[in-house]
Amino acid sequence: MFQEIVYFLSGLGIILYVYLTWNHDYWKKRKIPGPEPRFLLGNVPSLITAQKFLAYEMDDLYKKYKDRYKFIGFMNMRSPNILALDPTIIKEMLIKNFRFFSDNTFANFTDKEVDPIFGRNPFMLKGNEWKEKRQEITPAFTVSRIKTMYPVVEDVCSAMKDYIKREKKNNAQGFEGKELCAKFTTDVVSNCIFGLDAGSFTQEKPIIREMGKELFTPSIRILVFFFLQTVIPAIKYVYKMPFVPKHVEKFFVKIMKDAIALRRKTDVNRFDYLHFLLELQEKKNLNELDMVAHAVTFFIDGFETSSIALTFTLFEIARHKNVQDKLRNEIRETLAKHGKITHDVVSEMPYLDQVFMESLRLYPPASFLAKTVTEQTELKLSEGEYRTIEKGMEIFVPLYSIHRDPEYYYQPEDFIPERFDPENGGVKAFRDKGVLIPFGDGPRICLGQRFAMAQVKAAIVSLVNEFELSVNPKTKTPLIFDPKQFLIYPYGGIWLDFKEL
Repeated sequence: MFQEIVYFLSGLGIILYVYLTWNHDYWKKRKIPGPEPRFLLGNVPSLITAQKFLAYEMDDLYKKYKDRYKFIGFMNMRSPNILALDPTIIKEMLIKNFRFFSDNTFANFTDKEVDPIFGRNPFMLKGNEWKEKRQEITPAFTVSRIKTMYPVVEDVCSAMKDYIKREKKNNAQGFEGKELCAKFTTDVVSNCIFGLDAGSFTQEKPIIREMGKELFTPSIRILVFFFLQTVIPAIKYVYKMPFVPKHVEKFFVKIMKDAIALRRKTDVNRFDYLHFLLELQEKKNLNELDMVAHAVTFFIDGFETSSIALTFTLFEIARHKNVQDKLRNEIRETLAKHGKITHDVVSEMPYLDQVFMESLRLYPPASFLAKTVTEQTELKLSEGEYRTIEKGMEIFVPLYSIHRDPEYYYQPEDFIPERFDPENGGVKAFRDKGVLIPFGDGPRICLGQRFAMAQVKAAIVSLVNEFELSVNPKTKTPLIFDPKQFLIYPYGGIWLDFKEL
């Protein structure tokens, strides 16, 4: 009996080993270069071990191969993936040859039947459906509509400054940057979407803030699902995982209903996002879940990534006094000329734009893009060499690595806003080369980038004008990014001090 058990377990082990290594010669067969995969772990082990931030592992591969090839093949456990290395083919993927790469990889993980909120987000949709939904809400992010929402942003800026002053009087020992900035973005988007004050600066644990956290905190169930679909890729085609917990879904459905009822009852004429959704509902006959999905799309675009971008920008301003002084001078000269902060006034501050874009270069909230090949196509491997790429292949674009490549940026690890001076071609010169793409590019460029930039810049102007920023000693430097986070953020957080001027 014991011998039979040994034979059975040995046979099972052999079958498992063969299954897990079956694809290891996938790229060799196709004459596409790449590293030799390790058993079970493949080439990006931190997707399993969570010992190292994924962008660091991609960066190791990027540095090893970028001078020889325009892309390579690597193994995510047993799943073959591609890592794009060259800006020219990345631009082709995102713009010129977009139809071959039009789907975002995360679209394979869920759908609107099992996840009515995330499944209806234009970022998650595929085929023609993403285009239809994106066209529906694109008018909500025009410059004219953002301008009309700007007074809301100003009010939240004032609330944030009052909060900082109040907490300082209570002997607060520094402010955790992401928490402070998330309070700001939560209040802005809640006011613009639902017409209500989330109370982030006045309440201990405001409910919208807590629900927002749950939208971006992966549960153990989701992490296990990601692991299983990497081992058995077919899972994602037969089972879709709901990303949004039911109680979070019900919460947003309820506040959407309440916001609509209140707006119709009071007949308030606010040209905000809720106003746009009500107009859209009449034109398109949207159902309840479509309304909520659009609202959460705005919430996501304006909340988490914006708070991260603002945090890192404040961090770099705090640790570079020369940048802070130069920026403050620009702010005060502009305010002296115009008298108050408006959307147009903030748009007149070129150095502010350079500071923000330099921060996004160093710390893109999403450290990589992930695209899925929608039609069999060819990619240029090197000069004169092309390889066929099959439909369904996942391609990763390592933003973190490209943004810090010394071939494209001198002193790439340093914070130097002046690299985007107009005489150097400004931000546009780097975008045109395809080496500065924090929002993505092409038809699926981040839909909420204008609103995100507007609210982040308003917060920067408001804080730098009234406070001297410095880095609190609780911040652990150099920053090491937490591998357990989907988006980029360091261990221990970023702690800041504010001194009234």
